[in-house]
Amino acid sequence: MSEQDFYYTIESTGVNEVKERGSKFIAYAYPIKNSDEFKERMNEIKKEHSKATHYCFAYRLGLDGNNFRVSDAGEPSGTAGRPILGQIDSKKLVNVLVIVVRYFGGTLLGVPGLISAYKSAAALVLQTVPMVQKNVEEEFKIEFDYTMMSEIMNIIKQNNCRIIQQELQLFCVMKIAVPKRISEEIIYKIKDLKNAEIIKA
Repeated sequence: MSEQDFYYTIESTGVNEVKERGSKFIAYAYPIKNSDEFKERMNEIKKEHSKATHYCFAYRLGLDGNNFRVSDAGEPSGTAGRPILGQIDSKKLVNVLVIVVRYFGGTLLGVPGLISAYKSAAALVLQTVPMVQKNVEEEFKIEFDYTMMSEIMNIIKQNNCRIIQQELQLFCVMKIAVPKRISEEIIYKIKDLKNAEIIKA
């Protein structure tokens, strides 16, 4: 099985704290699906830590590797966002956001000190959250006669497909997510049924 059949993410949130020469670095890890969820999380953090000096973050979304963002949030360039993203990437995680909130403690840490603090804060928080392996999925639309319902449901259940939406009347329409590695098999099984059609959604 190729790596593209699976991806790794997190499904729960985590928090951890690192102290470095008086400065406090509080790291949060969140599962997110889009940049709107990132904005919501960031607003929550800023409300909760309204007296913090920096809100640095990194996230990576989607499977193509191109959708990511990093921010040093006023720290010297390259000392916060990149080290945080480095920790997300070292675990090959996607759809993950890490925000590190800093309370300045009065002592300047310098560039190597900041890189080290943000890197360890991100690494530690990611250790507190279990990694989850997920199937890379493709979406399909199935149209079928109501009489075929039990056969269709059997195929869906036996192959770990997910129902995204469904309209069940005399003639049914269902949108499903299928593990990519078996999508050809599923197409074949459904096309083999009477009164059933499957197309890529």
